[in-house]
Amino acid sequence: MYNYFHPYAMREPNGESYILAFQQGDVNGDYIQDNVYLVGQKNSSSPFVQDITLIIQDGKTNQFFSVPLKTNEGYQPTLFLGDFTGDGVDDILISIDSGGSGGYGFYYAYSFVENKPKLLFDFEQFNREFNYDVLYKDYYKVEVINNTLALQFIIDISGRGNEYLSEIYDTSGKLTTPINGWVSGLNRLYPIDFQGDGVYELYALQRIAGRYSADGLGLIQTALSWNGSSFTAEDVDQQAAIFGTSIKNEPS
Repeated sequence: MYNYFHPYAMREPNGESYILAFQQGDVNGDYIQDNVYLVGQKNSSSPFVQDITLIIQDGKTNQFFSVPLKTNEGYQPTLFLGDFTGDGVDDILISIDSGGSGGYGFYYAYSFVENKPKLLFDFEQFNREFNYDVLYKDYYKVEVINNTLALQFIIDISGRGNEYLSEIYDTSGKLTTPINGWVSGLNRLYPIDFQGDGVYELYALQRIAGRYSADGLGLIQTALSWNGSSFTAEDVDQQAAIFGTSIKNEPS
């Protein structure tokens, strides 16, 4: 699953390995600082990075270990070290921007206790876990349903303006045709210590889209905590945030 590796080694005949991100912390639990790298291949004329690999150097033995990533290309990869499981040892959070118009992110969290990588969080598994319906309703409302957690959110879109609303509703506020929106895959994931106890939770953001991708209605915000075997969310740990609309004063 992992191999000895030097972070400056050439890995592709047509590209060089670059150190893209670097952090220090005790990730294997021996109370000695380890070196943690993200290494990848890139062309000097483009910010796009390929073959992104997690590299850990054991601070005690100086040995290098590499952990391949399933999704291993994108933009601006970053590292964060912090304790997500409560064992007192730093875990590793990897963030990669997709670079697409949807603003998606690719995220993995690993533990590396005793130099053994364990996947704690996979953004694709998160995307599969929650099932949503986004339904336009009569009288300028949009219903967002999280079928997984059995949660309902109602968004009032009456302030979106006549040009937008007249394409959807008749003059009495009734829908002229059924419209479904959607909740996007994971857009952003942040480590936050909500309890202030030194153990980090994950805070996930997903866009609520209406008729098209740029038609943003709000955000689904989900707090995820480690339960001993996986990151989970209870119904009280998910909210919907809406975007504000401009208030223009009428001329006097």
